[in-house]
Amino acid sequence: MRFAAYEHHHRRRVAVVHDDGTLLPLPGVSSLTALLSECGSLPALLTAGAAALDVPPGPHASEVRLLPPLQPVSVRDFVTFEEHVEGVRRSVDGTAGVPEQWYAAPTFYFTNPHAIYGPHDDIPVPPGSGVLDFELEVAAVIGKEGRDLTPERARDHIVGYTVFNDWSARDLQSAEMRVGLGPCKGKDTATTLGPYLVTADELEPYRDTDGFLRLALTASVNGETVGTDLLSNMSWTFEEMVAYASRGTWVHPGDVLGSGTCGNGGCLAELWGLRGEQTPPPLKPGDTVALTVEGIGTVSNTIVPGTAPVPLPTGRRRSRERP
Repeated sequence: MRFAAYEHHHRRRVAVVHDDGTLLPLPGVSSLTALLSECGSLPALLTAGAAALDVPPGPHASEVRLLPPLQPVSVRDFVTFEEHVEGVRRSVDGTAGVPEQWYAAPTFYFTNPHAIYGPHDDIPVPPGSGVLDFELEVAAVIGKEGRDLTPERARDHIVGYTVFNDWSARDLQSAEMRVGLGPCKGKDTATTLGPYLVTADELEPYRDTDGFLRLALTASVNGETVGTDLLSNMSWTFEEMVAYASRGTWVHPGDVLGSGTCGNGGCLAELWGLRGEQTPPPLKPGDTVALTVEGIGTVSNTIVPGTAPVPLPTGRRRSRERP
């Protein structure tokens, strides 16, 4: 089953998406995040979705503004593609290879749940950035809470998947990571989710014998393909990622866990690292990025001018006076 959030005639609704793109509105539901909290499991969500089959159909998906399928409670973005790490380290940090520590655990950082954009929304250039990049990822969405999960148990906590674009201001990212706190403002202003939440059962036919989802991934800029990969090239499964995320803490309905950027052109920075030059160039206003994931769909966003940064002073060198 596929779920969409949309705006039509100034009303926000949640719908099941028919195979032909017709939206079947869920009676009385305006937030998929809230619905996930109420349902608490994939079977319950599928039962709730079945209620839409008994109501008159709504508009076609092409006739509405598609919103992000959900407003996440939290967003963890992992880095699970070895090829991506190699290319981006060379581009952003000027170093080669993959750190040995990377293999120890599926590393992630928290990004901004208040900066979520829909599948066709315009994306403003982050204030102060001149090196904007996209990142092609897939996200798992949590459907029920859990803590200290095993990978086997974690599978029951994943309700579905969506396309995830982690927009990145590479110049801001490169500067701030020298402080040693990881990506901050470089990743703070935009994340695209969409076009739909595809429930986990729909993607089971793509699962390979090692437990990975073998989905084809494609990235294009202005209609030209710049990257292709398979989601099954991840070094950890989503279930293993959820288990790690829940270690010593809780995952909750509406939590989003990004796969990290795929390899072979899943972002421009990887290509810059491999080629030793910024080819293709950083994104600029007017550029359109389309990311397609087999079995889930396509998000397509156009870059628009952003706002200028509000001026701030540099850090003061204080006297370190004591009382």
